[in-house]
Amino acid sequence: TLMSNPILVTVRYTVKDGKREEFYRHIVEQGIDTASRAEDGNRKYDYYYPTDSEQDLCLLELWDSREAQKIHGTTDHYQKLSNLKATYVTNAEIHIYDLAE
Repeated sequence: TLMSNPILVTVRYTVKDGKREEFYRHIVEQGIDTASRAEDGNRKYDYYYPTDSEQDLCLLELWDSREAQKIHGTTDHYQKLSNLKATYVTNAEIHIYDLAE
């Protein structure tokens, strides 16, 4: 059904100068990445440093459905990430792609 079509989410955070490693360290220390991977419907949740920037941080997410990804946005660990973003992030570029199985 359409309700279970997987989606790929790419996020590129622009982080305040010199704060990228600190931002990522807090994500790991607060267990945001681990908790996200443990959610029902999550297949991938990984952070990457892009080769073309010293201050950006990229996130790649794969979800079983848009519904699973929406539920992710209601979790305590998502709120923790939102709080960190308020401190460290100046811009977030988000793209969502529908995938055919």
